[in-house]
Amino acid sequence: MNSPNKPALALIAGPTASGKSELAVRLAEHLAAEGRRGIIINADSAQVYADLAVLSARPTATEMRGIEHRLFGTWDAGTACSAADWATAAKVEITRAHAAGAVPILVGGTGLYIRTLLDGIAPIPAIAPEIREAVRALPVAEAHAALTAEDPPRAAALHPADTTRVARALEVVRSTGHPLAHWQQRKVGGIAGEVTLHPLVLSPDRTWLYQRCDLRFSMMIKGGAVAEVKALLARDLDPALPACRAIGVGEIAGFLRGEWSLDEATTRAAQATRNYAKRQYTWAKHQLPAEWPRITLDNYNDGMHFVSL
Repeated sequence: MNSPNKPALALIAGPTASGKSELAVRLAEHLAAEGRRGIIINADSAQVYADLAVLSARPTATEMRGIEHRLFGTWDAGTACSAADWATAAKVEITRAHAAGAVPILVGGTGLYIRTLLDGIAPIPAIAPEIREAVRALPVAEAHAALTAEDPPRAAALHPADTTRVARALEVVRSTGHPLAHWQQRKVGGIAGEVTLHPLVLSPDRTWLYQRCDLRFSMMIKGGAVAEVKALLARDLDPALPACRAIGVGEIAGFLRGEWSLDEATTRAAQATRNYAKRQYTWAKHQLPAEWPRITLDNYNDGMHFVSL
């Protein structure tokens, strides 16, 4: 439960291209006008990577307008930043902000990051290497059939073709002797009980947002996205790394390999961005608490008043 005796933590969540970064800066400026200090902390899984300044739409120095920003471009693309890694770093930045008398403002659309920070993470023991290797070698249909026998509730909840999640659930039950749900009920390390959370979820009109997604990727192309991907590919990193799987990387890489035109790459990436935004809408609807306030584009100005700081 929120308590006035606990330090404040503002949170601005919502789908990609919905205006979260701009609203976070405006909130920090609102605090500054009152003689206070706001520090913006990134909660976007693409904006953490130094190599993805353009494709992640990371705020530029001009867009930051002199407001302090943390955890933007902090990770090298060659190092994966898991939700647990990010949450650990975010806790440090939040603690530092509170110690300095500032208000930390989390901003981002990566739901897993946000929930891991607030609710904690399941303390799943390390998976035995031989079990992981055996499970990951299974065809997804066979892995799902095995999961149906060994963890029926989890198998029923997953799409049979979801290779990553099916394999993860199967390796957990085989390695630990307990299903994934057993560990998820024992989450540890969340900070929800240590702060007074002031959340806001941006939920703009979808038609407007999808048009914005299209326009933004076109602007990324003009802003150097092709050169950014070329530099990333030149590093010859593992293509499975999160930074190498970011929206726009594969699409532009196809153009650079001569597989399709730049216009086709732009079309493909814009569609991928719209699909991602749609998933974020769905995730927010089902995973974020219903009592968290939602605002549309029409009442973004009301965002200045969503916190009693």
